[in-house]
Amino acid sequence: MPTLSPPRSVLCLAGSLRRASWNRRLLHVATSMAPPTLRLNVFDALSSVPLFDEDMEQREPAGPAGVQALRAAIAAAEGLIIATPEYNHAMPGVLKNALDWLSRDTPEGEVLLEKPIAVLGASGGPWGTRLAQASLRQVLHACGALVMPTPTVFVANATVRFDHKGVLTDLTTARSLQRFLLAFDHWLTRVAPPASEAQPAGTMP
Repeated sequence: MPTLSPPRSVLCLAGSLRRASWNRRLLHVATSMAPPTLRLNVFDALSSVPLFDEDMEQREPAGPAGVQALRAAIAAAEGLIIATPEYNHAMPGVLKNALDWLSRDTPEGEVLLEKPIAVLGASGGPWGTRLAQASLRQVLHACGALVMPTPTVFVANATVRFDHKGVLTDLTTARSLQRFLLAFDHWLTRVAPPASEAQPAGTMP
């Protein structure tokens, strides 16, 4: 009998500090919809990451405590899902700031380099988060991340897709999110197969 692999650990990061943000709600919904092969955990301490400052970096080569916590959480996960709002046609500054910290090289290496990442986003407005996701993808590519190209999830008019308790009530969005999670599961297998599936040394594929 084949041995079943444990579910892959995926960290989820919302690019907003608002506790009731649509993107945090979207990620919490995703944790309940993930296939059994994935285990999703939402990171809720983005507010502890200070503004990027090279002087601070020189004083603390490992980075401030908030940066260390985020970097360690990403390093421990096999994949990363980022949900971004759209502020003024771009990703929020708090998310860009976190990525600037994460892009820095450390003795343990660059945490985003070759990290499988998927991007989605929700907005209360009618345009979704297309421009924010485009700017986010550009930064992630610059960091050497392995960003899933498709499918995309752009949740517009989020106020009518969740109820007052944060439950996703829109079936179309739910189906899109489910497809997105299944695709990310396949993306992880494609770009970072489990050790049990890796090609043994000295054998032909």
